[in-house]
Amino acid sequence: MSKLFFDGLFDLNKVEAEIKKAFPEKETREESESLVGNIIHDKVLEKILDNLPQNSHIEFLELYHKCPHDEEVIFAYLKGKAGKDIKETLKKELENIDSDILEEIRPQDEVSVESQIPKK
Repeated sequence: MSKLFFDGLFDLNKVEAEIKKAFPEKETREESESLVGNIIHDKVLEKILDNLPQNSHIEFLELYHKCPHDEEVIFAYLKGKAGKDIKETLKKELENIDSDILEEIRPQDEVSVESQIPKK
């Protein structure tokens, strides 16, 4: 997977370990890793666009596609357009993304949340 400007914002080691444990087959594991990557990518872009003025969305996406790995350039652009430190905003808003993903990956108890009655 290629490096993206937001890769250093959160630690996904637990998620990667859980994927390896849950999906020992290479093909399934790679598919799961890809899905997790897509989820994170979408969340990051959603949070950025939420914090940027509407008239800067296209310009940001063009910059992102031009240099997706360049953390310095992208965060400087975002700070200039949003008037605040988007990097810190992303860290705060996405600090629980690993636990949210782990919750989805890990097997759930055999108890229905709605009824609290075992499903068996």
